[in-house]
Amino acid sequence: LVSLSGEAPVGAELVGRWAHYDVVAYDDPVVKTLVVSYGFNNFVEVDGRIIDSAEFCFSEQRTDQPIEITLSDAATQAIRPPSTPLLVDTVDGVLRVRRPATPTPVGVRLADPSRERLPTDPRDPRIVDDDGDGRPGITVGIAVGDDLAGELYVARLEVFAYEVVLEEPDLLTGTVTDNSEQLLIGASDPLFMMSGGDWRQHPDPSKSPIILRRVDPDWDCTRLAAERHRLFPPTPEVDW
Repeated sequence: LVSLSGEAPVGAELVGRWAHYDVVAYDDPVVKTLVVSYGFNNFVEVDGRIIDSAEFCFSEQRTDQPIEITLSDAATQAIRPPSTPLLVDTVDGVLRVRRPATPTPVGVRLADPSRERLPTDPRDPRIVDDDGDGRPGITVGIAVGDDLAGELYVARLEVFAYEVVLEEPDLLTGTVTDNSEQLLIGASDPLFMMSGGDWRQHPDPSKSPIILRRVDPDWDCTRLAAERHRLFPPTPEVDW
């Protein structure tokens, strides 16, 4: 692997497929939430730069209350960040990797996501059914105890970045920064419209970790679901 200059680019050892685990801790006044996402990062070298192409497979949610939140695999997989060059350097002899934020609309179409904000009107014609369930935006399941269950319909602008270091040849660890925006479009029950839903990330970065582990090129979402417990820690609980 060489760049156009004939030298191996910084980060050449990263090239390959990596299984992805990240946690984003949201500190909302109503309910504290952890969103745990799983997927893959594919690192390739192009003209001396390492390019990250990310894909998501499935996700889990945890709250500090007897509220169960679910997101279908179709909704999680609707998050399709654009491929982007990584910022790779060495700090005190350790390889550091930073992925800049690539604003990614989900449940809404934006001509220029890097410049446009999420719409504020739930009737905006740019809102689309990205998870294919016949409802606007993407659908979030919500259940409160055994007696109250329903759905929220949201559109999001995913603004996600990470910084990791190469701890071992096949292991990257670090933290996630999330500045996503969310629009609550509607709900199956008007009661759920009171939930707000514009979550903000907890200020302690240690509560939003990311782990990448190198895997073989043929790994897919099915195998990741089957082997995630071997690769990654147990699903965390809200601890603040």
